[in-house]
Amino acid sequence: MSVQLSSLWVPNSPPIPQHFVPNRGRFSASALSSQSPTIQIIGVGGPSWRENGYGNPNNNNLFDGCQGESDHWSELDTDLYHWTKALRPVQWFPGHIAKAEKELKEQLKLMDVVIEVRDGRIPMSTSHPQMDPWLGNRKRILVLNREDMISTADRNAWADYFTRNGTKVVFSNGQLGMGTMKLGRLAKELAADVNVKRRSKGLLPRAVRAGIVGYPNVGKSSLINRLLKRRMCPAAPRPGVTRELRWVRFGKDLELLDSPGILPMRISDQSAAIKLAICDDIGERSYDVADVAAILVQMLSKLPTVGRDALCKRYKIDVDCRDGRIFIEKLAVRVFNGDVHQAAFRVLADFRKGKFGWTALERPPKWRQMFAFKSRTLKLELKITLETSWN
Repeated sequence: MSVQLSSLWVPNSPPIPQHFVPNRGRFSASALSSQSPTIQIIGVGGPSWRENGYGNPNNNNLFDGCQGESDHWSELDTDLYHWTKALRPVQWFPGHIAKAEKELKEQLKLMDVVIEVRDGRIPMSTSHPQMDPWLGNRKRILVLNREDMISTADRNAWADYFTRNGTKVVFSNGQLGMGTMKLGRLAKELAADVNVKRRSKGLLPRAVRAGIVGYPNVGKSSLINRLLKRRMCPAAPRPGVTRELRWVRFGKDLELLDSPGILPMRISDQSAAIKLAICDDIGERSYDVADVAAILVQMLSKLPTVGRDALCKRYKIDVDCRDGRIFIEKLAVRVFNGDVHQAAFRVLADFRKGKFGWTALERPPKWRQMFAFKSRTLKLELKITLETSWN
């Protein structure tokens, strides 16, 4: 039975609907023994991954080392799904985005390589659902900006995830310029064949055209300014500053397209929408600050790198963080003369400034990695088995 406190869901809610959670079926050799008795199939799922030895360094399971973190982040995603159900949906689609989206689709035809910028704290939530169909087979570089705002463990987890998926990823800090020179070199390398083809046709070489795309306020313009080493594109720490497409030249060999942040007309994943609000990647008018801050408190209390004690110590209040709304109300009474809006804004601002330590709000979907790894393992085992049979 769920418990409602100030309209926000708190733990001991019913489990997430079956369609929302990936199937965790157990695979075993006996299940396939009639077809291929010589192929060993290693357990993946089951009632608990820990029961399969996942995370046990002395176990031979190929997926050792991720059990604790995987379960922890899965539980947090499940909780967040329930927490957002009681809130007003977060939606933001100002008029300039519709116009920019139409123009961007036309400009994509001119691009040799596309640089997609995401917020390093929430890489999945800042991935546009239509980006893959728009880009097609165009060469792409993924930039995870604000690497200075996540931990080394977060960075390594995402680097491993995208490498396994064959995606070229660059971590950057648009404010300080870290990663920008590597990005420029990589863009030129990926599009080097453009001028090879032009020369074969008797045409003169031209600058490589790279489009920089992504959600609002993920640091696209700041990245360009750092590449150019001068302020060519307007940039500010709030969404919606860039409102039109603009080509700028980087030396003789590279042209960059700065574009406004592009959001879906309707955000169906409200867990992602809340994360956008927390990280200031969506317009403030689209959400209730107190609701978002309450969700943030509940998330931080569950993160091992933060936890309830850190929250209570920072704000000098002793309250159960499982209900973020009560936490915000207590903080408002103690510090802001009962102004809940100011208390909520303070909590959000503290997170955005790293007052709780630098931490991501997402980790890679481990089950996808595991099944991809599982597939490669099966192919390798099948190959070994066949070679052994032939020999």
